Amino acid sequence: MSRRRLLPVLAAAALAATAAVTAAPAATAEAASSTAAASPAVRLAWTLLPTGSTEHFRGLAAVSDRVAWVAGYDGTVLRTTDGGEHWASVGPKLSQANAALQFRDIEAFSADDAVVLSIGNGTDSRIYRTSDGGASWTATFVNHDEAAFYDCLAFSDPMHGVANSDPVDGRFRIVATDDGGRTWTRVPAAGMPPVQEGEAAFAASGQCLAAGTGDRFYLGSGGVPGTKARVFRSDDGGRTWDVASTPIRSGSSNGVNGIAFSSAKDGIAVGGSFVRSDLNGGASAWTTDGGATWQRPTVPTGGYRSGVSFAPGLAGVAVAVGLTGSDVTTDSGRTWETFDTGSFDTVSCTSGLVCWASGAEGRVARLTLAAG
Repeated sequence: MSRRRLLPVLAAAALAATAAVTAAPAATAEAASSTAAASPAVRLAWTLLPTGSTEHFRGLAAVSDRVAWVAGYDGTVLRTTDGGEHWASVGPKLSQANAALQFRDIEAFSADDAVVLSIGNGTDSRIYRTSDGGASWTATFVNHDEAAFYDCLAFSDPMHGVANSDPVDGRFRIVATDDGGRTWTRVPAAGMPPVQEGEAAFAASGQCLAAGTGDRFYLGSGGVPGTKARVFRSDDGGRTWDVASTPIRSGSSNGVNGIAFSSAKDGIAVGGSFVRSDLNGGASAWTTDGGATWQRPTVPTGGYRSGVSFAPGLAGVAVAVGLTGSDVTTDSGRTWETFDTGSFDTVSCTSGLVCWASGAEGRVARLTLAAG
């Protein structure tokens, strides 16, 4: 589909979606549907879904236009198999000592198979796996190093994945799996470049670590005042990495929060400051050389953005979300258009041309990018 035809298609689909947005019950009264800040060119709107939860969902995995998983605080995992009309609580059965685990990333491969990551120092960082839709879970990784704090995980296919910890002894720590998350092995630290003082990843959206095509993985960072945030990249399944600076600001509350790639060359990084989430300068970047170099957009996002996802099947189209709103791009991140002012943490678009988003207070929503 050409870009000249894309905007009219988006506009028509969004008008239909806007007409369909009713008083569908959200998770709480505070989760009422936000008002779309639509432009004449692009009119899109989120439809909030009734999760029945007030948990904070920073983890999201959309399998299709019907199946999606969300992961949140207090050990919560929800799953829908009917497009979001109904949600089932399918999280691991945790002991009282572990009941407050914060699940901040989830990767799902079907309605049955998923892997979820909890964050924190020491044994709070864990990975669980299910192969029966959440009826049962197995803890396949428990971190026993108090210096490690795991942030994100990503899979390049249903068998191969990596997870990252904040730096230990001056380098990001990586563990990898080649059996779908059933077992994990620490990757030798020598393959990871040294970090800058204070550099770390952000466990804001489950997207600080992203998979690309083939064996490629990308890891975003920040946390270093007075510098630019960086993206580490690997093309051998996480064994070795190099690193490049981006135009995104770095600082104690600044850095790359989310990464997405649509090909081996084309990618987007989003972030900024979650403290000054209204600032739109230095909150996103794009690349056409696989992350070797990053460019600043000519029209930025509407502010800090923590999550980003390309729309499979629509060339150059991606959606970004954050605390102050949502944006769409039709040119792989060079220009952005804000279409909503509601708060979300993460977003995942599927091959069914449906995007899902999730955030605080049980908020989960979806939108359709193109009709039929």
